[in-house]
Amino acid sequence: MKKCSKPLPRLCFTFVQQALANINHLESLSVLFDRYRIFYNQPSNLEGAKEFLKERLKNNDSVVFAANDNGQLVGFTQLYPSFSSVSMKRVWILNDLYVEESYRGRGIAKLLMSVAEEYAKASGAVRVILATQISNITAQKLYEGRDYIKNEEFHHYALRLQ
Repeated sequence: MKKCSKPLPRLCFTFVQQALANINHLESLSVLFDRYRIFYNQPSNLEGAKEFLKERLKNNDSVVFAANDNGQLVGFTQLYPSFSSVSMKRVWILNDLYVEESYRGRGIAKLLMSVAEEYAKASGAVRVILATQISNITAQKLYEGRDYIKNEEFHHYALRLQ
């Protein structure tokens, strides 16, 4: 674990990297992940959340960073690897970002994004991409404040398979 160089007042944060987000972190990480899904209007499914994260970690499908306040996980972000054919370089998809409601407004999301961005840079990635709901103005302000640019050149489409 790596100590944060600028801890927030009255909070001590550490970051759990994928290698450290093992079975010992799975229980508390699963609770956060379930709450994240509920935020996006999904029904609670703690067992499903646990299995999903367990598979991601076991198969090295994602990288998870978590904020820890004295042994309690209070937020996380999850990155998925991808590639840009045009630039022929790695891209990271910042797919999940969640902070417990009682910890919001304290800079934890910024802290999580910062460590994710540094990880992406260190891996040689050309960019980090993300998406958020149009109605999530708070997230949009966070991203734009960190120099993320809203894509005005491409339309993104999705095909629902299930």
